[in-house]
Amino acid sequence: MTLAGGTVLVGLPARAWSLSSFQFPLFTIKLPQKLLTCCDWAADPGVQQLKGASMERSVDSLLSLYRPENPLEKASTIPSPWYFDPRIARLENERVFAHTWQVAGRLDQVREKGQYFTVELGDEPIVVVRGEDGVLRAFYNVCRHHAAAVVTEVQGCAKQFRCPYHGWTYGNDGTLKGMVEFEGVCDFDRTKNGLVPIAVDTWENFVFVNLDGSAVSLKDFLANVPDLVAPLRLTEKLKFLDRRVYTLNCNWKVYVDNYLDGGYHVPHAHKGLSSVIEYTSYTIENFDRACLQSSPLSSDSGSETSVANTRLGRAFYLWLYPNFMINAYEGVMDTNLVLPLAVDKCAVVFDYYFGDTSAAAEERNRQSIRVSEVVQDEDMAICDAVQRGLASRAYLAGRLSVRREAGEHLFHRLLHADLTRGTQQTGNAAAD
Repeated sequence: MTLAGGTVLVGLPARAWSLSSFQFPLFTIKLPQKLLTCCDWAADPGVQQLKGASMERSVDSLLSLYRPENPLEKASTIPSPWYFDPRIARLENERVFAHTWQVAGRLDQVREKGQYFTVELGDEPIVVVRGEDGVLRAFYNVCRHHAAAVVTEVQGCAKQFRCPYHGWTYGNDGTLKGMVEFEGVCDFDRTKNGLVPIAVDTWENFVFVNLDGSAVSLKDFLANVPDLVAPLRLTEKLKFLDRRVYTLNCNWKVYVDNYLDGGYHVPHAHKGLSSVIEYTSYTIENFDRACLQSSPLSSDSGSETSVANTRLGRAFYLWLYPNFMINAYEGVMDTNLVLPLAVDKCAVVFDYYFGDTSAAAEERNRQSIRVSEVVQDEDMAICDAVQRGLASRAYLAGRLSVRREAGEHLFHRLLHADLTRGTQQTGNAAAD
């Protein structure tokens, strides 16, 4: 997989996170005559036998195990089969990732006329380009002749794109400019055979695309998120510096759950970060499709020097449904984009931004990235272990902390609403 910005995930097929292309043994469960809901599982004496059974349940049956109407104090997590059943993964690809605004790259990559980058969203190849007219556009990176990728470079600058297969040429506005040896073809309208457009929009330094032609606008999708972020003045204060990509042996939702647990795991899993987070003052606030977690930061003498010196002021952790996070401190920010690679594997793309990117600040910035890497290594170990535990016959669902896990509750309800869209079930997800 190649990401915008030139990062290549070695050892994975080019379309690795096209979930529909993966085939995995179905993990099936047999339910008792009484259809259990997640809240029933913990008290049911037959819970250990459920996962060992061989009768396959339908996807609708698996979806019905979650009860989105339950308030947080009565809620359970989504059921564990949602984390390893390939049918759920395929459904997520179709109903979540293909219908939500997804971060494709950065605005600083396409500020000038002709600048472009390529990326894959699910199994769809995409090119984002700034036209000669100054308009930002996105297209399926698929030639209208025989479906080859028209743009083969990760990023660059060009007025035209020439397909390497048969030489068809397109302007950077998507129009078909020329075809080699195509004389004599009847009933062919060049104006109707340009690159197929995709919805694209920007917010802050982020470029979003949406494969759903009837989707709500990015403005409506974000709702009040821009108002939450505006006081941080991210675009004004911070510049992109570097990128890291991590591959985790867990379902993408495990990583999101971990992020949204309201700092619940921080005192136990992140000793360095815990030394500066004021845990008792940690706040969690849900919005339509977002969750904002925040905490004052302490820099007392008992803190670990490297963490205390690079995490100052107040921590802001913003999650945007379904898979994008912004982590901001004083003069420092990193963003996390979680990409499904397989039903039990995901990639997390970290982009690092700093207020001062001069040579004088280089060592401090590198130290900040090293601190982030330590925290990420700790999270990777946790998430990998959780994925293994989710497959155990001893576990089907867990209860949520009212004090800490409101963000997880929101995530699970939004996910249920998307997955059941178009089925006989309904799911309403509203912020607490």
